[in-house]
Amino acid sequence: MPTAVAASALASAGGAPRRRGRPGHDLTSVLNASVAVFIERGFDGTSMEDLSQRLGISKSAIYHHVESKDALLGLALDHALTALESAAAQTRGLQGSAVVRLETLLRRSVEVLVDRLPYVTLLLRVRGNSEVERDALARRRRIDRFGADLVTQAIAEGDLRPDLDPAVTARLLFGLVNSLTEWLKPDGRHDPTPLGEAIVTMAFAGIRA
Repeated sequence: MPTAVAASALASAGGAPRRRGRPGHDLTSVLNASVAVFIERGFDGTSMEDLSQRLGISKSAIYHHVESKDALLGLALDHALTALESAAAQTRGLQGSAVVRLETLLRRSVEVLVDRLPYVTLLLRVRGNSEVERDALARRRRIDRFGADLVTQAIAEGDLRPDLDPAVTARLLFGLVNSLTEWLKPDGRHDPTPLGEAIVTMAFAGIRA
């Protein structure tokens, strides 16, 4: 699903929903409910009938908002990826050492995850089973490579150990962030600031007294 379409359909996370289609539901509410069902049943295990039952509307009413189940998935993945790409772009534009920018990217990633938890959770479950999923994975890999590049630069600047493998280190660091999806509750009120600080402190200073 093209980013521009998603951007126009979803104003922003938590932003005012754009009213379209049948009374009672707009695209945002249809998408929120669909993401919840995708996570519960898996995307391949979810039918339009399942979505219809969850929303309490007919399948034709859903098609009034989107053309297909794949289109819903594309919108959902784009909602997560757009925020993560924005975090990477903001970090890329910062001045300072690579290790400080890496810490910033970790904190911003936590903020995005907390703000768009169901969407990021769905993104992390994508395995490349369709063109929509493969496009999402390609965008995610670009963010991963940026994280690995920051590790490489931080090693070259002497701020991280020289024996570290940049790709593995980046995966472990962002694996810490992604593990939050396993225990944060979608309807919970989580403050991303202490979560981000805890991850940065543990990763860069350790936990041993």
